[in-house]
Order: sequence, then C-alpha cells, then structure tokens
Amino acid sequence: MGRYIIRRVLTAIPTLILISMVIFSILALAPGDPLSDLALNPSVPPEVRQRIRENMGLDDPIPVQYGRWAKSLFTGEFGYSYRTRAPVIDLIKQRLPTTLYISGLAFLLSILIAIPIGVLSAVKQYSVFDNVATTLAFIGFSLPTFCTGLLFILLFTIKLDWFPSIYRSTVEGDGLSGLWARIEQAIMPITVLALFQAATLMRFVRASMLENVHQDYVRTARSKGLAERSVITRHALRNALIPVVTIVALSLPGVITGAVVTEQIFRVPGMGDLLISSIRNNDTPVVMTITFLFAVLVVIFNLVADVIYGILDPRIKYG
Repeated sequence: MGRYIIRRVLTAIPTLILISMVIFSILALAPGDPLSDLALNPSVPPEVRQRIRENMGLDDPIPVQYGRWAKSLFTGEFGYSYRTRAPVIDLIKQRLPTTLYISGLAFLLSILIAIPIGVLSAVKQYSVFDNVATTLAFIGFSLPTFCTGLLFILLFTIKLDWFPSIYRSTVEGDGLSGLWARIEQAIMPITVLALFQAATLMRFVRASMLENVHQDYVRTARSKGLAERSVITRHALRNALIPVVTIVALSLPGVITGAVVTEQIFRVPGMGDLLISSIRNNDTPVVMTITFLFAVLVVIFNLVADVIYGILDPRIKYG
C-alpha cells in the first residue's frame, strides 16, 4: 500500500504542474484588464497606470508571470491579489471558514439523508416508500440549486418570513440570540445544498444496493440464519458502498471550494463568492490559486477513495 501511494503521488506531481500551466495560460490570454478601473479614472495619468502595470508585472511574458506565481506557490504565499493587493492566502483564510460551515454541514447532512433512504429504497424495491423516495430524488436532482434557492426565498422569506435570505458574516447579538441568528441565516443555504446532494447520492446508493442484495453471498448469509438487518448492513451495504465512495470522494473538494451558485443566491461570503468576484475583476492570482487548490484536492481525494476501496473490499490489493 505504501509503495502504491508513493507511486500515485509521484504521478500526480507532473499532472498538477501541467494543469497549473494550462489554467494560468487560459487566464492570462482571457480578455480583460485588472486595472480597467484605473483606465476609467481621469485623475490617474496614463504614465502612472503604466508604471503600476510594470510594478505588478502585467506586461511581462506569460512564462515569466507563471514562474513568478509558481515561486510564490511553493513558498506558501500564493502571491498577491491584483485587486486588493492583499496576500491571496489571507483572502482564502477569511472565506474558508464560512464555506466549511455551510458546505461542510450540507455535505454531512446529505450523506445522513441519502444512505439510509437509498438502502431502504433498494430493500423495499417497488414499494410505496421506494416510489416516493425515487420520485423526490428525481425532482431534487432535476431542479438546479439556483431554482430551489429562489423557491426557498419566495416561500420562507417573502411569504412566511421565517428565515433571512441574505447571509451576513457579522451578526449582532450575544448569547443564545446571537447563536440562533447565526444558525437561522444558514438554514436555507445548507438545506438547498443538502437536498440537491442527497438526491444525487441517494440514486447511486439505491442502484448499488440493488446490484448487491440479490447476489449469491447475500443469499448465503441469509441461509446461515443471520438477521436481515445484519445481512443488509454487514454484507450488502459494505460492498454497495465501494462505488459510492468514488462519488463521495470526488464531491469532497467541492466542500472546500464552496458552492458557487448557492453562495451567490444567498450572498454567502465564501470561497465560491470569492472565485466569482475574482473572475469578474480579472484577478488572476486569486482565481489561479483557488482552481489549483481544487485540482490538488481532486487528486488527493481520488487517492483517498482508492485507499478506502482496499478497506471495504479485502480482495482489492495494491502492489
């Protein structure tokens, strides 16, 4: 296992370097100018704007700009934002806790909803419960988060006045009132994300369970006199979770980078909102850092999924 992990890590290094080069080239060649606001400001002379561009290295060749960014990446600084001139790492530190709070709780909630419902739906195939759960999952999967988010705002904010539609990073109030205010404003974005993710994951859990509940080893376990609950949880579910692990592992990087659409709807100041605002402002260092971190997380969690395969299925051996 150790040799396999080392081999995968060594293979991932040139892959990530190539990905970073491609992303940086695309962003550098994209139309737009991070200093466009200065061009519209008559109080800033052209020679001052040119001097600023030279100091920021915006007129340097793309390989030179990439080398400068790569150097800052390896030193752990991630460069400086073109827009705010603040270190990119500081911007990420400001937004990451909010994203982990919203997207992380939504992800955990979706797993807690999807796995039991998917298992019961497969065990009770074609029952009323299965038909209702499958229909709701299909609806939840078909509706995009921006549609569900708007429906939640119309119903629970405008119609019922239960929850606020805008997430505020600074909430006034201490004690229980302040705690409830923080929870209250997070309920709708967490629910919207959790329902969409649960609907997607539940379909995979159900399909995987259906492939296993009728296998010979499950019938053998029943013939030995094992309780039905033990047959399902200790035998069928363990094998059914193997393909589901891939879906869960590939979804985890999204928890870190944030739900871009949902954060825009509810004005959540997270990583997704930072990414969108940086794209609009042509803030290449910020966009580059977020996308590269996402690529790193995808590689890491792919490796984690492979390791979990070996834990769930002893037949899988890594050389």
